[in-house]
Amino acid sequence: MESAVLVAERWILAALRNHTFFSLAELNRAIAEKLTDFNNRKFKKLDTTRKKLYETIDKPALKPLPLHRYEYADWKRARVNIDYHVEVDRHYYSVPFQLVREQVDLRLTATSVEILFKNRRVAAHKRSYAPGGFTTLKEHMPKSHQRYLEWTPSRIIKWAGKNGPNTEKLVTRILENRPHPEQGFRSSLGIMRLANHYTPERVEKACTRALAIGSHSYKSVKSILKNNLDHQPLLFEQPEEAQSPSHHNIRGKHYYGKKKASNAQ
Repeated sequence: MESAVLVAERWILAALRNHTFFSLAELNRAIAEKLTDFNNRKFKKLDTTRKKLYETIDKPALKPLPLHRYEYADWKRARVNIDYHVEVDRHYYSVPFQLVREQVDLRLTATSVEILFKNRRVAAHKRSYAPGGFTTLKEHMPKSHQRYLEWTPSRIIKWAGKNGPNTEKLVTRILENRPHPEQGFRSSLGIMRLANHYTPERVEKACTRALAIGSHSYKSVKSILKNNLDHQPLLFEQPEEAQSPSHHNIRGKHYYGKKKASNAQ
């Protein structure tokens, strides 16, 4: 094949070596004309031409071009985290939860993320470049997580607020103290269901006591109610917010507010 290209190049260059061209388009037209002549010339030892050989041998054997253009991909290895997600450029993609702690291969393109386990594709996602975000498929979740899929942290906190301000505050703490808010959904919903058995007023008092003792969990609230500790008076008040000591090295929130405003200018 390379020798055929060299023959065509020499034949065309020889035919055009004494011509002067004043534009690239003019040169390309002349090369195209000479290439047509070259392909229609008979071989010295064969009674046929390059064009006829192409049409009778090569062309019938050609296959159609792929429907999609070739797309460059990077490959990397990753281990599935306990939350059944893998990390790619600070974004997290789900895999079937059965693969927790397994090592998988990732095929990364500009638009997609494919996840393979033992050379078999187990997940495919549209690639996202939002740092800290999650792309999760429902079918990858354990059944216990799927039950809470329709819930969001803001919705749960809003519902807790209807029971009372301290119920809302305790649920907020539970969600904030989890690596992912979804991991606190079960405890939060469990606390609010206690109102069906103990009354909303008792649950609010139990949440107040749980906050005061720093025990932010469903088990703590349930224990307080079970042992009727919500009827007992608190021996100390829960501090609303710890006050920072006054010191010239402590800037305080007003400093950062001014700094943010100056950077925006």
